[in-house]
Amino acid sequence: MATTDTVVEHEVHDEKELWSGANAPFKASYGKLMMWYFLLSDAFTFAGFLIAYGSLRFSSPTWPVPDFVFKTHPFGDSELPLIFVTVMSFLLIISSVTMVRGVQEGQRNNTRGVVFWMLLTVFGGIGFLSCQAWEWNNLIGTEHMTVTRNPFGTHTEAGVYLNEDGTESSEVFEAGASFLIHKAGGHGHGDDHGDAGHGDAADDHSGGHDDGHGAADATAAGDFKGHVVDQEGFLHRKYKVTEGANAGVVKVEEFGPKAFGALFFFITGFHGFHVLSGVVFLIIIMLNAGSGLYVERDNGHEMVEKIGLYWHFVDLVWVFVFLVFYLL
Repeated sequence: MATTDTVVEHEVHDEKELWSGANAPFKASYGKLMMWYFLLSDAFTFAGFLIAYGSLRFSSPTWPVPDFVFKTHPFGDSELPLIFVTVMSFLLIISSVTMVRGVQEGQRNNTRGVVFWMLLTVFGGIGFLSCQAWEWNNLIGTEHMTVTRNPFGTHTEAGVYLNEDGTESSEVFEAGASFLIHKAGGHGHGDDHGDAGHGDAADDHSGGHDDGHGAADATAAGDFKGHVVDQEGFLHRKYKVTEGANAGVVKVEEFGPKAFGALFFFITGFHGFHVLSGVVFLIIIMLNAGSGLYVERDNGHEMVEKIGLYWHFVDLVWVFVFLVFYLL
């Protein structure tokens, strides 16, 4: 009887220990486990957005070419495709490296080292956000791209642009050539209207007066021999198709797919929100680390490691965003 009671008490004792919370599952603390759950759910969210982007892109007959859309930068008048976004990506990747060093110093309980490397990580995040703010300002303010309007287009047929008197010009283009629809009185991409080589065309009729090319007042909506001005004041150049079944037909440049602007601002904005949130949390945790709070907890600065997981995730997601929007 005594032996039976002892066995029962031992089994009950073991069962209580299993449910006491003392044993960390997967050798990870509750906090780190919950961070992994959050990152997994967030990964599904980004995956859904990027899959939606891919579906819309490949179902559209035309799509803006990244080398043409993202060729401007604040470093001068020259056009270097993707150079600016490369700088953005470099800042974020380097900040991930400094975050690794911060976690290492935290495991050594080196408070000064944690603060130093986390501060560099914050600078990297702020630098990335600053670059993204410039890019958005350029696309919205200079190129006039919005969530409902995409001025970047791509020709599906070879053709030649028309002069203001309705005759054919010397500006020819092949199928797949990119163009940017300018607004009257405004220019983008350093006054380059597109890959087809009609960079000064917008200048010829954007001032609202006859400049010798026979252009009518471009500040008012209307259909002219060489271009069409819509109600918003955008200049749509006319061209004649030179190849295929539509050879000889006169057409007008059209806006690109609306989905491009909407998806670009939404997905990059959503990622930017993650970076901004990460910078805020980094600053808070850095201040806590500097105060010695995590040394008192004696857990190897686990909070620094958890924010490090989040920051690496943000960095990894940007690799896929960069691939989808800027390279493909």
